[in-house]
Amino acid sequence: MSAELRTRMVEGAADLMSRRGLGAASMRDLARHAGTPLGSTYHYFPGGKLQLALEAVRLTDERVSARLRQAFERGPAAGVREFLALWRQIVINSDFEAGCPVLSVAVTEPRTGEAAEAVAAAGDAFAHWCDALSTSLREHGAPAPVAESLALLIVTSVEGSVAICRAEGSTRALDLVAQTIEGLIESALPPAGAPAGR
Repeated sequence: MSAELRTRMVEGAADLMSRRGLGAASMRDLARHAGTPLGSTYHYFPGGKLQLALEAVRLTDERVSARLRQAFERGPAAGVREFLALWRQIVINSDFEAGCPVLSVAVTEPRTGEAAEAVAAAGDAFAHWCDALSTSLREHGAPAPVAESLALLIVTSVEGSVAICRAEGSTRALDLVAQTIEGLIESALPPAGAPAGR
């Protein structure tokens, strides 16, 4: 039960961070949002909310990366569709209140001091997602420099469009980005039957 409780706390922290950012959330807020006792929160996370933030970023990274790896087995376009669908579902299910907890930490916390480890983990998460996409693009014939730059463009476009969706209360930005990305992926890959250019 302790492992389940701990995971619930981290999931709750990730969700609250995605809605309000880390700075606006106290340990009491995080415990209440997760539906767990405040004392238990301090017991499992003696480092306070920065430890919780670090683990929330890492959990988000692991879960998104796992979904991407599975989706990329069907090709880069399928992987990107899964990436877009994931964030589209999050903004819709939260009534446009939630975004990406990784982005929240990256843009609201300083890169030095106590928050440095959580910010570094956010950077690692973005790098993992870009690498998964870049690898899939290369495996399907995109030249390495094209794959790397396109992967970064896609991840930043999706993250930015999630923020716009929240501001507008609409999925318009994600939907437009999805259409554009499909075309970019198609143009980056060789025609069927052509030799792969790595």
